[in-house]
Amino acid sequence: MHSANDWDWLGKGVYFWVDGPERAARWAQEQKDRGKIKNPAVLGAYINPGLCLNLTDVGVAEQLGVAFEFLRESTKSSGAEMPVNSGIRDGIHLNRKLDCAVFNTVHQVRAKINEPPFDSVYGVFEEGGPMFEGSDLKEKTHIQIAVINLESIIGYFKPRSS
Repeated sequence: MHSANDWDWLGKGVYFWVDGPERAARWAQEQKDRGKIKNPAVLGAYINPGLCLNLTDVGVAEQLGVAFEFLRESTKSSGAEMPVNSGIRDGIHLNRKLDCAVFNTVHQVRAKINEPPFDSVYGVFEEGGPMFEGSDLKEKTHIQIAVINLESIIGYFKPRSS
């Protein structure tokens, strides 16, 4: 099921941890502890990222910058408020409304100029406290992919427990 929350950091999509079933299980347990889900589980997927907006690629910052400017101008002209990231913990924003809006704007702009739509968005997410004293490495850093085109999900499997 597509997540379409206005705080989803990679925009709308079906989110997966890349090679991180243990991290996914911890997240699911945290959701249970918060009363958001009853039965935590992890599902693996075979994904063909297709045309992927890969945040580790050169040139992506430029594309996101163009989308940001488009979002800012359209927000300003409509009189709406510009979304902002908020809720800082361990030095990062937990509520990423601005990031989400920019990614969703990328998809809208591509559709307007008749560019092929992205099938997925792939990015590294730094999260958590330092791995050790003085480190910039974060203990919950992970890679996520947001699948937009559900045909990119080739199949599902139950991950082996470690």
